[in-house]
Amino acid sequence: MSRPIVATDGIAAPLRFPVFRRIWLASLLSNLGLMIQSVGAAWAMTQMTASADRVALVQTALMLPIMLIAMPAGAVADMYDRRLVSLASLAVSLLGASALTLLDWSGAVTPNLLLAFCFVIGSGMALFGPAWQSSVGEQVPPEVLPSAVALNGISYNIARSFGPAIGGIVVATAGAVAAFAANAVLYIPLLVVLFLWRRNTEASRLPRERLSRAIVSGVRYIANSPSIRIVLMRTLITGICGGSVSALMPLVARDLLHGGAQTYGIMLGAFGMGAVIGALNIGSVRKYLGGEASIRACALVMGVAIAGIAVSRDPVLTAAALVVAGSVWMMAIALFNIGVQLSAPRWVAGRSLAAFQAAIAGGIAIGSWGWGFLTDMFGVEFALLASGAAMFASPLLGLWLKMPPIGVRDEDAGMLDDPEVQLHLTGRSGPLVVEIEYRIDQERARAFHGVMQDVQLSRQRNGAYGWSIARDIADPELWTERYHCPTWLDFLRQRNRSTQSERALYQRAADYHLGPDPIRVRRMLERPFGSVRWKDETPDRVAGDVLPAATPAGSSG
Repeated sequence: MSRPIVATDGIAAPLRFPVFRRIWLASLLSNLGLMIQSVGAAWAMTQMTASADRVALVQTALMLPIMLIAMPAGAVADMYDRRLVSLASLAVSLLGASALTLLDWSGAVTPNLLLAFCFVIGSGMALFGPAWQSSVGEQVPPEVLPSAVALNGISYNIARSFGPAIGGIVVATAGAVAAFAANAVLYIPLLVVLFLWRRNTEASRLPRERLSRAIVSGVRYIANSPSIRIVLMRTLITGICGGSVSALMPLVARDLLHGGAQTYGIMLGAFGMGAVIGALNIGSVRKYLGGEASIRACALVMGVAIAGIAVSRDPVLTAAALVVAGSVWMMAIALFNIGVQLSAPRWVAGRSLAAFQAAIAGGIAIGSWGWGFLTDMFGVEFALLASGAAMFASPLLGLWLKMPPIGVRDEDAGMLDDPEVQLHLTGRSGPLVVEIEYRIDQERARAFHGVMQDVQLSRQRNGAYGWSIARDIADPELWTERYHCPTWLDFLRQRNRSTQSERALYQRAADYHLGPDPIRVRRMLERPFGSVRWKDETPDRVAGDVLPAATPAGSSG
């Protein structure tokens, strides 16, 4: 179905698409419930124990599942219908929130049970995140994807602005059990909207990967993608340094400001309001500053803001510092998110976003535990000052891990014709060995070799292993690229995962080839000792066993 043509320069442009608008509004309610739940859980823990690390572990319990199951969740999002995955994951969180409500209502909740059910709710949201975020590209066209990503951040932070304040009022008037019940009820609109969404799907002509293979494929893609790898490293460090704000906020409200649940909710609301302000200005930041300059500025400002939170004893000054901290925190996280979304092709989008979620959640979880431990030893003020100093120093990472420029999404290049096949193959036939022979002018050999280093990363992230490039010692113009794929199906997947920029890269390599003969490509079935076990009278496989059916070859690997 064709999409309407809309202006793409405004933050509200994605809301003109009905599916995105409905899901966005429902997710706003779901995020609001999660914020109310977080306030209830954190305050309930402060009433059950005076231990600062137990209070901080509430945040860890909610965030740690994202780190632990992010990659399997991303693989599931890429393998199955993302709408169904989202529905199933929300059902898990709904069951967890409902069970916690019943237990608290009956007076059976203990600190350990509270942490356990926070972990269950966090696990459902960890499974939901990659499926939801990677489906955004199906709800809006590529030109408004950055605005859609920013709007999703705004949704969360509108909830973060008002949810904690509402949560504080709910907890103060009706207790934590009402906060847990509100969270359960507010999952329902998003479940309904996703159930009614009729997602357009394109059936793949290749069988679905097994879960273990899909996870390996995702890890391999990220490991061979320098831009995504750098973004994830910077995200992890930012999460560790900035995790103190949300983790220690109950203690800031109780110990530094001498307030109650309402003060805690208002402080978190100030942070969320700042995040909304930051999200609304992401377009301007992307327009006037590069990725590295933006992240450095955000880290420096947030370091100062966290220090301000540490030394302030006035709720107004603390709230002002939290507005500033929330604004630059949201800008940094959104820029990281956009960088990952625009760098990952659709076939691995869920796994790449899962890795991003694991990086930020893992950073916050590690930071929450670390800053809580430091608080037990030296107090809230010292821990926040240490966190602010770490955040202020984090831009030094840019000397070694410079943020890549944020451009437009690299779209899939489309399916290639299958190579010519005379040997009868099944999907599990393998390993496949591919050899590509180039004839290169010796004066251009160094430049060609430089291009082939980029080709190596491209082949490997799409599924190849054992890549090499060799030069013939008797014929110096002859170069041979060689790589393996585990099976015939893995080769077909690797061959068709290339993006438009990768196809252009292969063409750059091919342009170095000297004519008049074309580049020679050999695709061979490797037969190690012991792999051929049939008897002399066993017939060869029939042609129908070849998967998929062979068609005339294209010229690329």
